[in-house]
Amino acid sequence: MNSLCDVPGIRIGHAQDEEAQTGCTVIIPEGGAVCGVDVRGSSPGTREIELLKPVRNVQSIDAVLLTGGSAFGLNAAGGVQVFLEEEGIGYDVGCCRIPLVPSAVIFDLFVGDPKIRPDAQMGYKACKYATSEESREGSIGVGCGATVGKVGNVSHSTRGGLGMCSECLPGDVVVGALAVANSLGDVIDPETGEVVGGNRASDGKIIDAVERMKQFPGNPFRRSRANTTLAVVATNVAFSKEMIIKVAQMAQVGISRTTRPAHTMFDGDIVFALSLGEKVADVNVVGAVAADLVARAVVRGVRAAGDD
Repeated sequence: MNSLCDVPGIRIGHAQDEEAQTGCTVIIPEGGAVCGVDVRGSSPGTREIELLKPVRNVQSIDAVLLTGGSAFGLNAAGGVQVFLEEEGIGYDVGCCRIPLVPSAVIFDLFVGDPKIRPDAQMGYKACKYATSEESREGSIGVGCGATVGKVGNVSHSTRGGLGMCSECLPGDVVVGALAVANSLGDVIDPETGEVVGGNRASDGKIIDAVERMKQFPGNPFRRSRANTTLAVVATNVAFSKEMIIKVAQMAQVGISRTTRPAHTMFDGDIVFALSLGEKVADVNVVGAVAADLVARAVVRGVRAAGDD
């Protein structure tokens, strides 16, 4: 399928409000997963990220939520928790199970209706729709209101979106990636150098983001604080928390390869990495492949949204 679902045990669910142009996407690993995270952007919106660090008691999480709505959208994680609790999934504390759902947001309030954001009901709905056969890309789920290229004028940006891809390695090792491109900067295909998304001038041509920034060194962003690229990579290789964090760190390079500029003060770029399975592979190999897949997923998401 060329999907994150190609990693055995992964289910993906989407829910969105197409009129309001916002939505959320949930990734549910069967039986839980060891999870790592790498945060490079300086404007992240997150929930349950601290528990993913080393020297934390929790070793396994139950789902990852990517959502629109900026910080408001984090409310959708409550709906994911309700669904998982009903399924008997979560960290056993004796009296009940507490589903652990690390979450991150994109800022999509400048498109659609800023008063409508993903909420608990939408998060629950995304879980109900979760399937191991999900392969849709573009303006779906968290990608519903995504845009790229916001240096200068948000209204002249290009549609961003959600993309996925995967790769099979010897020994039945599988690595997959899902990314939603909602960057301040341009999105560039690293294989061809083609600019696939960015800020457009009145004649329709894409303006080079960095060149535009150079023209306004004091304040190049104006109302361009509406960004963030998020990604989730997964593998059926068994890694410790420390090693899966290294995979997340290496995978973050995929955003740098495709987004110019990346990791700005007004982006909240984050990569989650999931380990579920018992296969064996070197962490450097998986990390390198994950970086390639994140780059491809970012480009695929923008291209798919442009075709919507």
